[in-house]
Amino acid sequence: MDAKLTYSKILTEMKKHIAGKSDTIELMFVSVVANGHALLEGVPGVAKTTMTKALASTIQAEFKRIQGTPDLEPKDIVGYTYLDETGAPTFKKGPVFTNILLVDELNRAPPKTMSALLETLEERQVTIGGSDMQLPRPFTAFATQNPLRIEGTEPLPKVLADRFIMKIDVDYPSEEEEREMMRIKEREEKIAVEKVIDTQDIIELQQQAKMINMPDDVATYITDIVNATRTDIHVVMGASPRADIALMQCGKAKALIEGRNSVTKDDVKFLAKPILSHRIAVRATGGVGVRGIVDGILATLG
Repeated sequence: MDAKLTYSKILTEMKKHIAGKSDTIELMFVSVVANGHALLEGVPGVAKTTMTKALASTIQAEFKRIQGTPDLEPKDIVGYTYLDETGAPTFKKGPVFTNILLVDELNRAPPKTMSALLETLEERQVTIGGSDMQLPRPFTAFATQNPLRIEGTEPLPKVLADRFIMKIDVDYPSEEEEREMMRIKEREEKIAVEKVIDTQDIIELQQQAKMINMPDDVATYITDIVNATRTDIHVVMGASPRADIALMQCGKAKALIEGRNSVTKDDVKFLAKPILSHRIAVRATGGVGVRGIVDGILATLG
């Protein structure tokens, strides 16, 4: 399979319903090829859900959605056991049993429900009554969250946020993109998004990504960046070794869909903020945000 051509087709199909956001779309697809999950953060109305649904519509796979609400319970996510008409215990599968999962406004859900996602994101399984039930392959979760200043939101536990391979910031569109969005809305009912790949194609892309070469100097560059987050004076908690692995996996996925057989330092620079931003805790009195810290590290390391 030609990964570069495949991604080009997916981008073309998504652009039928999305204005701009090429970098965001690339990051989302990179997370799929890297066999990870992505967290999309932005104010309401900046197309976080629309982009996820548009990406899902290009893939011949099962897609399910969960709406985060204050009364959302763990059983609404993973499923529950009930007694059928014969009195036998039966398990009703929750929406996590799918290929592509969208959790909309995750940080409106209560902490116990957020925690119910931990096993599914990391282990790709659900444990019910002492038995492990595997999720379908492939399985990728996209979660959207509103900034914490929005009423009704709860901060994601770091242990949960760390299970997302990246956090993608979705900003306001430019004026040109907003005008394009209006035109897209005018005609969207007339344009159907075509399926480009299926689940087996995704698995194949994930396997191809593992074969991409990562030079020693790039591996060293990754560990230097991650270690620098732990020694910065403005940081309370730096990135864990999971960040090294995420940068490697996403770097390989990015190189693959761009038609290259090797990861470069530029790939790592492009991925640094989305992969590190949700893994770093900054001092409240530091006056420096996560983006500034990552920018400073990249400027220092070159």
